[in-house]
Amino acid sequence: MRFHTRKVVKPEDLNSNGTLFAGKVLTWLDEQAVIYGIIQLENKRLVTKYMSEINFMSTAHQGDVIEIGIDVVKFGKSSLTLNCEVRNKMNHETIVTVDNIILVNLNEEGKPTPHGKTKVEYVKDRLEKAV
Repeated sequence: MRFHTRKVVKPEDLNSNGTLFAGKVLTWLDEQAVIYGIIQLENKRLVTKYMSEINFMSTAHQGDVIEIGIDVVKFGKSSLTLNCEVRNKMNHETIVTVDNIILVNLNEEGKPTPHGKTKVEYVKDRLEKAV
């Protein structure tokens, strides 16, 4: 799994128990999944259609650094399925896993549209093609 983003847990990210609020970590995870999808599909019109079972395994505290990992599971005709993990960089524990997040590629009218992608592309590879 490739870990793309790191976040510092701040006081406003905590719940009443003084640990990382589940809603905050899911917001970060969804945002990063969509950003990853936008880069892969080269289209800013993506929406989250589905999240599979969300498994909370541990937590984080104020000052901890968490990181979000994303892998591509499958390229569909107009969708992209991702696998995600959030882990605590400080103690190396997994905080949450989501086996499948399905993103849908949309056209200007907001309708699902084929994206034509079949494999993960990295920015460095796109830059080499452009030269």
